[in-house]
Amino acid sequence: MNTINTANLASEHALKNEVYALEFGNVYCIGRNYRLHAAELGNEVPDEPLVFLKPSHAVTQLTQETELQLPLHQGAVHHEIELVLRIGRRVEPGMTADDVVDGIALGIDFTLRDVQDVVKKKGTPWLPAKGVLHSAPITPFFAYPGSEQLARTPFSLLRNGESVQQGMANDMMFSFDELIQYVAHHYGLGAGDIIFTGTPAGVGPVQAGDRLELCLSDSILGSCVIGARQQT
Repeated sequence: MNTINTANLASEHALKNEVYALEFGNVYCIGRNYRLHAAELGNEVPDEPLVFLKPSHAVTQLTQETELQLPLHQGAVHHEIELVLRIGRRVEPGMTADDVVDGIALGIDFTLRDVQDVVKKKGTPWLPAKGVLHSAPITPFFAYPGSEQLARTPFSLLRNGESVQQGMANDMMFSFDELIQYVAHHYGLGAGDIIFTGTPAGVGPVQAGDRLELCLSDSILGSCVIGARQQT
């Protein structure tokens, strides 16, 4: 099985840091794109991609041991590791991920789960649960290796040294190509937009002091330590 050789990602494949912050466009996220994750939360499996947005200010660059202040006082905050695609050009009908993606990273969609349960019952937007500051940390991007190779490369999240989430893009309900065409058709996709492509099963709460490591194959691409943001 051919997977990505991640041994020299930092030196050979990392894109410039300018891909972060001000150069980001839209931050699209895909919900329930792994069947087992939908099942673990008791959610129905969608028949088309479930798309939501995070503010660009939610994005934080992860290096090593980056400290993230999260609003733990608002209830359970869950980790959701994801493959993140960076779009390098305007997407036209018929284009594939290999045509338009210029970078790949790992990210975490931090979710205020108790808050999400409330807004879902009310039928109101997910922004209070998904869009808080530091809720979308991302490792450095590296050059896109191609959809076929990436789909067979495992990724995982370690919490305090223990593997808590594992997945491969081959297990996604909607492929990279399907996600890109769906988002482009309905909302538009252009250079600088990024897509969080969904999380595998194993999501769970974080606590102050937890150390999280984001791994692609056998390489740690970034890590963070969870802090508790002061209640205001």
